[in-house]
Order: sequence, then C-alpha cells, then structure tokens
Amino acid sequence: MGNYLKRGALALAGASFALALAVAAPAAAQEPITVVINQAKILKLSRAADTIVIGNPSIADAAVQDSSTIVLTGKGFGVTNLVILDADGQPIIDEQVTVSRQTANSVRIYRRANVQTMSCSPFCESAYKTEAERMSEAEMSYQ
Repeated sequence: MGNYLKRGALALAGASFALALAVAAPAAAQEPITVVINQAKILKLSRAADTIVIGNPSIADAAVQDSSTIVLTGKGFGVTNLVILDADGQPIIDEQVTVSRQTANSVRIYRRANVQTMSCSPFCESAYKTEAERMSEAEMSYQ
C-alpha cells in the first residue's frame, strides 16, 4: 500500500498536493523535503502539531501557520532534519530537509577564487546573498 501512495503522489500534477500526501504518508523510504534558499514551502500535516524541531536553524526555519500547516523556509545551503511531534509526543514528520540554490534564471561567474551570482530575470543583476551564502562562499575561497 505504501508503494501505491508514492506512485499516486508522483502522478499528481499539483506539487503542493503531492507534498502533502508524501508528508502525511508513513515514514517509509521517502525523498527528503527540498526547499530553495530564500523561499518558503507549505507543509500540510495529517494531524495537529505540538512541537517542531529543526536540526540546524541556520539551514532551515519552520513557522507555524496553524496546528496542521507549517511554513518551511530555506535559510542557508545544506542538509538538516525536521521533526514534528503531536501532543502525545508521537512523530508526525521526521525527515531530512535539503536546501539548495535556485538555478533557474541565475548565472554564477567564477573568477579564480571569487564567485559572483547573478539573477537574470529578465536582466542580469547581482543576486541578494544571505549571511549563510556569504560565509559559504568565503569558506570555499579559502580552500
């Protein structure tokens, strides 16, 4: 039955509905939750949440919209985990969260150790960088 839910969720056209099904399904071998940096993703829960834990809050942040809706925001690059418990302490979600860079309409320019990201929609301009992005690029240039 778990495979049927996964195939059914993948066949759906609405990405948010597919995410809601994947989150509500039992914790089988699921894909990690993916979020683009500086963007938010809505997570619909199968039951009311009581406790939310983010492994590394500099990578992702979770805000409570209501008892069964969580807004997950990508803060920095990397992988962390998200644990959501109900009032009885039972897990609703215990998943990896992967935060990555937006690749559509962007260009990265490499000049030796320097990296510049340009957002091109429709004209290329320097992209906004969070503190986590600046730190990440600084660490890469020291190596």
